Amino acid sequence: MSATVAKNMRRQRRKRGIRKRVIGTPDRPRLSVTRSHKNISAQIIDDLKGVTLCQASSLNKDLTGQLKGGGNVEAAKAVGVALAERAKSAGVAAIVFDRNGYKYHGRIKALAEAMREAGLKF
Repeated sequence: MSATVAKNMRRQRRKRGIRKRVIGTPDRPRLSVTRSHKNISAQIIDDLKGVTLCQASSLNKDLTGQLKGGGNVEAAKAVGVALAERAKSAGVAAIVFDRNGYKYHGRIKALAEAMREAGLKF
């Protein structure tokens, strides 16, 4: 088993443990974060209805022009601010954070802190 496969298996195991406890409701939808080496994306989901309320990504056209690259901390902050603005316009004030098995460090932390500064409550 290669190191990359083992690392992904550990992340998937952490993800399952998190998803057992974190459920998005209409009052507090779930913020799900996905990251790759080149990009980061996040979406706010109401799990009871099975609906994505809003999303933002470093691949979005309005963010692509501002960003030097999509896989860095600055891109994560920009995605966090954009998603917080879209969430406010959708009527979301508080969310539950699903880090999707990723460690709360670096880009994941930058995205979460940018959303908190923009006014969303975790």
